[in-house]
Amino acid sequence: MALLERVSTLLRANVNDLLSRAEDPEKLARQLMLDMENQLVQVKTQVAIAIADQHLLSKKKAEQDELRAQWVRKAEVAVAKGQDDLARAALERSLSHQRMGEGLAQQLADQTAETDTLRAAYQRLQQKLTETQARVDLMVAQMRRSRAVEKAGTAQAMLQSGATQGRLSRLSGKAEDAESKSAASRAMLAIASAESLDERFETMERNDKIEELLLELKQRQPRLT
Repeated sequence: MALLERVSTLLRANVNDLLSRAEDPEKLARQLMLDMENQLVQVKTQVAIAIADQHLLSKKKAEQDELRAQWVRKAEVAVAKGQDDLARAALERSLSHQRMGEGLAQQLADQTAETDTLRAAYQRLQQKLTETQARVDLMVAQMRRSRAVEKAGTAQAMLQSGATQGRLSRLSGKAEDAESKSAASRAMLAIASAESLDERFETMERNDKIEELLLELKQRQPRLT
């Protein structure tokens, strides 16, 4: 995801090195913080969108599960009344909703993984922003103090400047990478067409499954009455 790649680039930036080489360190520091804040807002928006998509998929899957259960109940009623053909038709509808539910379950799993990735990236970026803000504040203060010491032109000032630069060097480091991947899979469920022979076998297997379910319903029938 391009957004997370930009975030990762910001987090990998060596703030100390950038500021030490900048003509106007304070201006660069302000721009760096602004960029990180903007990226944080964008990641937060994407997290909200991902959560909404996750809830929608969960709702759709629950609907398919309920429809499947309804058709199974109708098949049971048909069996109780001796309407085997009607029971078979109801069982076929239940299998159709079961397949759609399974497809939605896979999409939901993918969406959940994407949501977790975005949420984790947001939390890391938020923490890094806080740490970087404190680091930038400290470095800007040290740079101002260093410039003041250099203008004084005394040996003591030079020593203080060296100590300041030493502290700045110890503060430098690379931020951890915010690795991310998007495993979003939002394609709507579609049934691929099969060649004639495959389709015949699929129909045969489906009919066998329906007959098996019908037999199970009949075997349970005494307990339904």
